[in-house]
Amino acid sequence: MIQFDRFPRLVLSVVCASILAGCSSMAPQYTQPASPVPAQFPAATAAAEPATSFTSMDWHDVFLDERLRQVIALALQNNRDLRVAVLNIEKARAQYQFQRANSLPSIDATGSQTTSATGSNGKTSISRSASATVGFSSWELDLFGRIRSLNDEALQTYLATAQTQRSTRMSLVAEVAGDWLTVAAYQQRVALARQTLESQQKTLALTRQMHDTGAVAGTDLATVEASVQSARADVASYATSLDEARNALDLVVGTAVSADLLPDAAAYDNAVALAPVSANMSSSVLLQRPDVLSAEYTLKAANADIGAARAAFFPTISLTGSAGVGSDALSTLFSAGTRTWSFMPTISVPIFHAGALQASLDVARISSNIAVAQYEKAIQSAFQETADALAVRARLDERLDAQRALVNASQRSYTLADARYKNGVDSYLLTLVAQRAFYSAQQDLISLQLSEATNRVTLYKVLGGGADANS
Repeated sequence: MIQFDRFPRLVLSVVCASILAGCSSMAPQYTQPASPVPAQFPAATAAAEPATSFTSMDWHDVFLDERLRQVIALALQNNRDLRVAVLNIEKARAQYQFQRANSLPSIDATGSQTTSATGSNGKTSISRSASATVGFSSWELDLFGRIRSLNDEALQTYLATAQTQRSTRMSLVAEVAGDWLTVAAYQQRVALARQTLESQQKTLALTRQMHDTGAVAGTDLATVEASVQSARADVASYATSLDEARNALDLVVGTAVSADLLPDAAAYDNAVALAPVSANMSSSVLLQRPDVLSAEYTLKAANADIGAARAAFFPTISLTGSAGVGSDALSTLFSAGTRTWSFMPTISVPIFHAGALQASLDVARISSNIAVAQYEKAIQSAFQETADALAVRARLDERLDAQRALVNASQRSYTLADARYKNGVDSYLLTLVAQRAFYSAQQDLISLQLSEATNRVTLYKVLGGGADANS
């Protein structure tokens, strides 16, 4: 067994000194930038309800329709963007572990045996030698915190990548829910267009009978026929849009969504819960959004880069050492007197680099300033998204009430106009105008219902909900 009792105490002393020296860093002390947005969201856009954090809500408590839950679970398992984000985390973790390994000495053991032969006057002399060594090489002492800064930069980059993955998950959940609701909306549009087409076809049959008896003019018949063809075009158009919506849902989920998981015409009702939002909600809640956290970790990584660039101006000391045994014969390799050791420190002092070190420091400082601006922009974008979602929510109920009233009024107008036409009081033109107004009001109501449902999803997303969703 190799003995190390004679290995110089100087090596151990230098190792301890380097560990203690590594506790220092030349990176600037990190200070979180001040938030560039108001402390609270506009009171006029906030719902006066008890405060509840969206980020604390499990996505199963927000998305209530069991079919929608299953579709979201499928997306969490199959979406390729999320898969790439997860792999990026594993890559960043491996890079961080690699960087940390560089801060510790690498120890290797070697063994060798050499046989040589020489000949003279017909005689051959054979000699053998053997050695066994354990040592470390090119271990830099982190006297000025350069390696520690690089380790910190790798750690912050890894943490930023992890938050990017959470942000991808958050966006994925919201996108799946939005696409699923869009499919429901186009199903309603197709159903309404077909219902209108059937009604127009009945009217056309009646009009032809009246035309044959001379009760209506040919212009009325032509107008009804045009109305039927317009309704047919709408059915084809909305059916195409429905197919496109289903294709978009399949793409974001990452696999084909079976028909039994698609929404029905009543999917808007209680499909997505609306978590209560407190009045005068503080904008500080945005600091916990994954995209904002990712920007902050990126800022911390840039801050650590400054420390590494500063430390590059100072000397670096590297150590190479080994301890082992050597002998002219393998049988006596571990005998007394065969022990060997070596210790070689190397110092490198930067003298002239044509401004490269200063340029590197300037780049690190400018990159840090860029990261500050990006962090502030992330907060501003999050504030705008949330304020917009709250502004929409504040007036949705009023808009829905008004639109439902408009649908009812349009329906009464169309019913009266249709009755007057069938009784020969008015021409079909007035009926057509009333019918188109009623149809348009119904389509607008579907759009508004979709906006209301997707606004619930948006509110959950903009406040950080869904970042930790899992199947």
